[in-house]
Amino acid sequence: MASHKPRRREKGVTPNHSDTNISRPRQSVSSPEYPLAAILWPAKKSTSQWVILPLVLMVVGLFRWAAGFWGYSGFNTPPMHGDLEAQRHWMEITIHLPMSQWYFYDLRYWGLDYPPLTAYHSWVLGRIGSIINPDWFVLHSSRGFEDQLLKVFMRATVLISEYLVYIPAAIILNRKLGRLRGVSSWESSVALVAVLMQPATILIDHGHFQYNTVMLGFGLASISSMLAGRALWGCVFFVAAICYKQMALYFAPAIFAYLVGICVSPHPNMNRFLAIALVTILSFAVCFAPLLIGSLYDSSRGVSAFTAKETPLPPLLAHAPIALDERSWYYPPLLQLAQSIHRIFPFARGLFEDKVANMWCAIHTAHKLHNYPLGQMQRISTVVTLISILPATMTISLFPRRELLPWAMASTAWGFYLCSFQVHEKSVLLPLLPMTILLGGDGGLGTEMRAWIGWANILGVWTLFPLLKRDELRVPYGVLTLVWAYLLGLPPTSLSLYFGRQSKNGGLKIFTKLLHLAFYLAMIAWHVGEAFFPPPEGKPDFWAVLNVLIGFAGFGICLLWCSWQLILRSGMMEDYFGVRMRIEAAAKKKKQ
Repeated sequence: MASHKPRRREKGVTPNHSDTNISRPRQSVSSPEYPLAAILWPAKKSTSQWVILPLVLMVVGLFRWAAGFWGYSGFNTPPMHGDLEAQRHWMEITIHLPMSQWYFYDLRYWGLDYPPLTAYHSWVLGRIGSIINPDWFVLHSSRGFEDQLLKVFMRATVLISEYLVYIPAAIILNRKLGRLRGVSSWESSVALVAVLMQPATILIDHGHFQYNTVMLGFGLASISSMLAGRALWGCVFFVAAICYKQMALYFAPAIFAYLVGICVSPHPNMNRFLAIALVTILSFAVCFAPLLIGSLYDSSRGVSAFTAKETPLPPLLAHAPIALDERSWYYPPLLQLAQSIHRIFPFARGLFEDKVANMWCAIHTAHKLHNYPLGQMQRISTVVTLISILPATMTISLFPRRELLPWAMASTAWGFYLCSFQVHEKSVLLPLLPMTILLGGDGGLGTEMRAWIGWANILGVWTLFPLLKRDELRVPYGVLTLVWAYLLGLPPTSLSLYFGRQSKNGGLKIFTKLLHLAFYLAMIAWHVGEAFFPPPEGKPDFWAVLNVLIGFAGFGICLLWCSWQLILRSGMMEDYFGVRMRIEAAAKKKKQ
C-alpha cells in the first residue's frame, strides 16, 4: 500500500487569516471576491510587488491627471475667482514681496491664511513658474489670470507635490502596517490601490484644486514613524503637517494622547518625554525661523510689514498685557508671529462659512445660531469637541499600542469635523484618511471593514457633491466614485457585501446591513431629486440642507463606530469584564 503524500503548497501563496474575505473557495480553487482583487489576482503568485508598484502609480496618476481636465474652483467667476486663484496669488506675493509682508498684503483679496510651510511651498512653485512665464505672477496685474498653460502648470504642481510627499508616505505606511499585522504583500498592494484611488482626495486636490495631499502626506509619514517605533521622527513629520495646513490639528489630540501614553506606560520615562517636547519645539522653530529671520532682515533695511495704513495690529499684540516698544529689535518677529497666528486661526469668520455636514450647520437649519454671541459659540463648540474626542484620547493614552493609533486619529478627526469651529467641507478628507489606511491592516479587506470604510468614503464624497457641482465636476465625481465602488464591490455597483455568498461568509450584522443600505438608498434618492425636481418655493437651499442632515447623521455614526472599534481593540472591555468576574467570584467564595 502506497504511503500517503500530502499535497505540496504552491509557491508564492502565503497563508494568512486576513485573506479569508479576499478570495472564496470554488471547487477547491480560490477566486477573488471583488473586482480590485480580480484585477491584481494574476500578480498574487509570482509577480514581484516592485513590478506591480510602478504600474499602480502610473494608473492612479492617469486618473488624477484626467480629473484635472474638468473645471476648478472659481473658473470664470470674478472678482474673487476661487482656490486656484488663491494658490496662484500666494505664489505671486511670495516671490515679489519681502517676507515680512506676506501675511499683511491686501488681506481682502485672498490674504495668506495658511502656516509658513505653505508660504515656502508657494515661493518655490512661484519661482519655477516665473521661469516658464513671468506674466503668470506679475504683482497685482496678474489677478484672475486664466491662461490654459497656467492651468496645466498649476495642475502639474499638485501632481508632482503629491508624488513627492503623499504617495511615498502612503506606500511606506501601507507596507509597515501590513508587516505589523502579518498581512501578505499582495493584500497590501490591493489595499494601496484602494487608498490611492480614494475619490474624495482626487476630486478635491485635482478637481476643485488644492494641495491637501502635502499635509496628508506628512500626516501619513508621522503615523508610519510611530508604527516603526520612531516617535521623535513622528513628531517632526506631524509638526510639518500642522505647519503646512492647520487642519492637521484634527489629529493632534490622538497624537498627543499616544505620546503621553508611551511616556508613562509601562513606567514613567522622563527622558523620552523631554526628548519629545524638545524635538517638537525645535521643529516648530525650524518651520517659523525663515519667516521670523526674514522680518528681522526687512526691519534692518527699513521695510515695514504693513502694506496699508489701515491695517490693524493683530489681536495678540493689540491686547498684549505689557507695553511693547515698536522700535526694539524683537518687535518685528513678534509682530510677524502674532499676525501669522491671527491669519491661521480665523475665529472672526464665524462658526461655519458654507453648508457643511457637521453638528452646527445641521442645528442651524432649525435653530439659527448666528443670533448668539460669537465668543459664546466658540466656547460651546470647544466644550462639545472635547467631549466628542474624550473616549478616543482616553483609550489611546491608557493603551498606547501602535496599531491603535489610526483608529484614534480617525475618531478625533471625526469629532473635530462634527463639532469644532470653522469647519470646511474639504476637512472630511482628514477623518477619511486614517480610516481608509486601515484597509491595509489585519482583516482590512474583509467583509466588515470593507463595508464600513467603503460606506464612510462613499458618504464623504457624496457630501462634497454640492461643492463639486459648482466647479462643474459632476462627471469626474460620478466616474471616480463609481469606479472606486466597483473596485471594492460596494453599492451602488454591487450588493455582494450585503447579500449573497460574501455576506454569509463574512457575516455583517443585520443592523449594519439595514443601516448602510438605508444611507445608500438615501444618497441615490437625493441625487435623483436634486437632478430632476426643483427645490420648494422659498427654499432654494433645500437639497443642500438635506445633504447636510443626511451627512451629519452618517458621520456621527462613523465617529461612534471608530470610537467603539478603538475601545474593543484596546482590550479595555476584556479587562473590565475580567476584573468584574474575579470580584464576583471572590464575593461568592466569601459567602460560602
